[in-house]
Amino acid sequence: MGRNTRKRRSSMANKAIAASAALALGGGGLIWANFYASAHESKNSSQNQTKAAAAQVATISCPDVGQKLTNVPSGARSGVDRELANLDKQITEAYARLASTRQAQTNDTGFVQNAIVGPLKEKRAATIDRIRINIQRAGGQVQDLSGLAACATQGAQTNAGGAGGQQNGGGQQNGGQQNGGGQNNGGQQNGGQNNGGQQGNGGQGGNGPVAADFVDITKVQQNAQLGVGANGLAANGNGGSRGTFTSVCGTNGNDNHNTDNVIVAPGVTNGAHHLHDYVGNQNNDAFASDQELAAAQTSCQNQGDKSSYFWPVLRLQNGAQDFDQNNDGGGKEGNVGKILQPAQAQLKFVGNKRGKVVAMPTALRIITGDAKAFVNGVGNANVNWSCTGFENKVQLEDKYPICPQGSQVVRTTNFQSCWDGQNIDSANHRTHVAFVQANGACANGFKAIPQLQVRLVYNVPAPKLQNGTVVNPYAVDSFPENLHKPITDHNDFINFFSQNTMNKMVNCINTGKKCK
Repeated sequence: MGRNTRKRRSSMANKAIAASAALALGGGGLIWANFYASAHESKNSSQNQTKAAAAQVATISCPDVGQKLTNVPSGARSGVDRELANLDKQITEAYARLASTRQAQTNDTGFVQNAIVGPLKEKRAATIDRIRINIQRAGGQVQDLSGLAACATQGAQTNAGGAGGQQNGGGQQNGGQQNGGGQNNGGQQNGGQNNGGQQGNGGQGGNGPVAADFVDITKVQQNAQLGVGANGLAANGNGGSRGTFTSVCGTNGNDNHNTDNVIVAPGVTNGAHHLHDYVGNQNNDAFASDQELAAAQTSCQNQGDKSSYFWPVLRLQNGAQDFDQNNDGGGKEGNVGKILQPAQAQLKFVGNKRGKVVAMPTALRIITGDAKAFVNGVGNANVNWSCTGFENKVQLEDKYPICPQGSQVVRTTNFQSCWDGQNIDSANHRTHVAFVQANGACANGFKAIPQLQVRLVYNVPAPKLQNGTVVNPYAVDSFPENLHKPITDHNDFINFFSQNTMNKMVNCINTGKKCK
């Protein structure tokens, strides 16, 4: 059995030390911010100009190679996964170089390009070529990937993607706030914020969230559709298969956490670069085989459900530290604050409003949402934030809700529920499943399977917006370059229902029953 992290959180959290600069890194890009308070800059005009130019180089955005790989032979999968993880490692090394050479960057506006971005491109090109070789040796055909080696430098307020009509990768230009990661602390900290005005991207770890990532839900116009665009629509309705099957698996009260992702990065420690909550299957880590998962213990009341359900933890950034403050995927990568255990974790499977569903195959893997949506754009995003008492009125994609007194924060996810009928996974972990169309139909000959709907409810102290900053914010764990944006929320599932229990689920759904 592979490594699994189970640690009890301290009841007496220490106050975090404010950081003067922050970095974010991950497979889709690297974001870093230089911060130089104007009060400490030289009065020499030419020096100021040089420093200002260097500070503008806040982001290195690298193409997400993994999402471009849609046809990888099974014999090449493990080698390709290792090389994709190697791309992440290279960006990590680029950060170390970037973070340790700030003075050099202020003196030479070409330093980032010549000493960091250029060498990074060369390393990525060699790794991408090894991916090509892996695929070809296994008999596969691969498109030209050479154009994915180069990474672009961007200013602090130039971000990729967008959601809900917004620009800047689901974020905003924040009126004096830089979205490049990090903060200027001025020697003080207030709930992770800079008391002297929020530069950088705020947050206790210096890489978000910022005030503009939050909204008072009582002031939002009603819009209760779930999902982003065509993603995340509910498959069930008034017709077709109207039954439900609910699995009660707890709220991770035993603190089963790790920063792995066995779906995307099998065999790679800290492949997720952020911390996951796990319920259901208790053996899920980067090294778990299907055989080990099938034989594992489960937290589910129905012992016929050994499926793995996992999602990034939610943290309260109130200056406290948790057990992983000094760990990879935790504080070392900007994921800081007190981990919040859900008050409720509801796992429900529903049918399809056009007709009956078929059984899921054992070991079917489904990833929904995109942990890198802030860098990648929102094409694969699937996220819904709301508050109890408002779920039928308001669903938010790119904002964290500030809930009124007595109301709880809610994260809801409707999974893909159309299956290609053959594969339990795909090269980019997406193309073997699809979302239903607006009318509930599955396109391209895909088959309707039970739709997993996950609803997580949290008791979260309401953040306060003060003078352009947010005090005591909460945020979902993320790849650091994604700045803890709400659009990056995501969810994962691996099916290990026993065949008898899966058959019971399908029968209940297709005959209109409500079962557990």
